[in-house]
Amino acid sequence: MGKTVQVNLEDLRFYSYHGFYPEEQILGNEYFVNIKTFFDSSGLGDDQLEHTVNYEQLYSIATTAMKNPRKLLETVADEILENIKLEFQHLTRIEVSISKINPPFGGDRAQARVTIQWHKKD
Repeated sequence: MGKTVQVNLEDLRFYSYHGFYPEEQILGNEYFVNIKTFFDSSGLGDDQLEHTVNYEQLYSIATTAMKNPRKLLETVADEILENIKLEFQHLTRIEVSISKINPPFGGDRAQARVTIQWHKKD
């Protein structure tokens, strides 16, 4: 069995206009996006970027999705995950989490978080 490599981006901060309620889509909110990717290590010895995950591309995928207002964070997270799958077809697992800081239901220091995971079937 080979080694698994994990390439992550953590706490990507965005100000976006996602939300079910109209005021959320007008006022906006602060969000944090976390992306985890996993793949087999074969090919890493040649020190070539195409055999790993370019985290600049991950950031670009997340930025594009976060600019497009949606009602549900699940929809945004799924868009990010699906675009990562298209860009990096050698991945075996992807996890995307989006946290909304201070959601509109109140609560001191509350966060709402959505996580979507995908595993390649053998």
